[in-house]
Amino acid sequence: MNTQSKNKSKKIFLLFTLLSIGFLIFLGVMLSNVVAPRNLPSLYTKNTSYAMRGNILSADGFTLAYTTKLYKAVVNTKFIDPQKKDLFIELFSIYSGISPKEIREKLSKRNGVVVLSYNIEEKNAQYLKKLAYELRRYDVFIVRLNPRTGIKTIQGLNIIESGESREYPYKKLLTPVIGYTHKIEDDGYTKIKGVKGLEKRFEAELEARQDELSQGKRDVNGYIILNKESFTKQQLNGLNLKLNIPASLQIRMEKMLDSMKEELDAKQVMLAIMDTKSAKVLSMASSNRYLPKDIRKEDYPSLNSAMLEYSFEPGSVIKTITFALLLDKKLINPYDLVNGHNGRFKIGRKVITDEHEFDWLSAENVIVHSSNIGIAQLAQKMSGLEFHEGLKEFGFASKSIPDMIYERKGSIPHPTRLNNEIYKATCSYGYGMRANLMQLIRAYSVFNNGGKSVTPQIVDSLINELGEETKIPKLEQMQIVNPETAHRMKQILIKTVNKGTGVKAITPGLEVGGKTGTAHKVEDGRYVNKYNTAFLGFVNDKTKKYTMGVVVIEPKKSQFAAQTAVPVFKKAIDIMIENGYLKPDIIE
Repeated sequence: MNTQSKNKSKKIFLLFTLLSIGFLIFLGVMLSNVVAPRNLPSLYTKNTSYAMRGNILSADGFTLAYTTKLYKAVVNTKFIDPQKKDLFIELFSIYSGISPKEIREKLSKRNGVVVLSYNIEEKNAQYLKKLAYELRRYDVFIVRLNPRTGIKTIQGLNIIESGESREYPYKKLLTPVIGYTHKIEDDGYTKIKGVKGLEKRFEAELEARQDELSQGKRDVNGYIILNKESFTKQQLNGLNLKLNIPASLQIRMEKMLDSMKEELDAKQVMLAIMDTKSAKVLSMASSNRYLPKDIRKEDYPSLNSAMLEYSFEPGSVIKTITFALLLDKKLINPYDLVNGHNGRFKIGRKVITDEHEFDWLSAENVIVHSSNIGIAQLAQKMSGLEFHEGLKEFGFASKSIPDMIYERKGSIPHPTRLNNEIYKATCSYGYGMRANLMQLIRAYSVFNNGGKSVTPQIVDSLINELGEETKIPKLEQMQIVNPETAHRMKQILIKTVNKGTGVKAITPGLEVGGKTGTAHKVEDGRYVNKYNTAFLGFVNDKTKKYTMGVVVIEPKKSQFAAQTAVPVFKKAIDIMIENGYLKPDIIE
């Protein structure tokens, strides 16, 4: 083969080799493009919407607590047309209420994604969503090429759910019973949890049950195409809690307690009213309340529901319970004569005194005129075990109400201790034991209900989003004393109001009965010169029966219940008459 022919063959071979290498490179690139992930928009999308906590409703239909959604406004500064930045700032300020200066500062701090606000209320969020649409329509945002993917994109103003806020439209109303909530973070979303009161007790019922979820193929605008391949999970909000307490009555009672706290120069005044027939609590009020959304350090003592969480020595209101136990066991007769010892009597080393001196008085007048000496002597007829078990049957040292938590159940002396005549004597008039207001309400319901105790109920029902109502079952009434004993005790309590220590509660045309109680306070294990006063009883018209109780903590105006707790009780009766809960039978 000549030289020319050899060179020609080499050239052909080299060309073929280069073509082969080029083809292999081409195949490699194509294969890489096929195999490598591509940042193309997904054909599928999903939308979520968080379910909300249930509301708390009053008996007369007012919303006492509800949840609103909070939104955040997010914008990417890279997509704002520089020529229209001022327009964006001005319009966003108008719709959001945020000053243009603040918006401009936030936009200038970062080139990229900026959160303009974290706490946009639901109503404003809807307006801002409309604004976001209009801003796109007026080309406030520009299309940009992604250099990495080669895809043109546009990012506008986004309004995104960021959390929840618990609202209390009537401010301090029904606090501390209603309780309060705190915020917790859940995957970037702020949720609400109950901490105290009804908010905590009914957390499981109030909390959101299921968030909404929709997913499936999307159309060109990013909306889900609803067909058999799409999936939707329904939003299920928490249940609404309907109370037995009418807001209109509660407002009046709280206003009255505020006034009486000031008048009596007291640390706190509290009140509870229960419909004896239905067990419904119509009012559970305290003079010491707080703003659930703005709790301050000085509010801390008021966060506890004192009607349940303040346990104290109840004093002479326990004389009624002691007397009922003796009467039911047929250990005394109301007409038995009791030696008053002229106001001073010694049991062992303990000297017992009365405010008023008595020579002799009937057993029932021991209650009417609140004689410590009289009840101390009568109580000796019971054994320590009988006294202990009797107090337990009346509900002391046990929970009084199922609708609340953190109740302080108080205490009663051990049977062995009550066998001691001194402890038996002091416990007979309410010292050496502890109770809360709602325990006393339950105990006194026995005398207004044929001898059966009534467990107070704050919550009436649970209501779902369809308006379907599930009633809270009533607890069984327990027979504590026989009906004859209850009837006689009722008459004695009426006599106590008409002729004894409760005369300031007299209301013509109504059946009013009750018992006063005053007790020294204990601080650091010693009795001090401070007092709690109480008045427990009932008020009835011809068709309705109510059990009521008042406790005044550390009144400085007077240490006597007749001058402090009884006037509060009377004012509560007057309010109930004015609001139609009681109708006096007055013959003109």
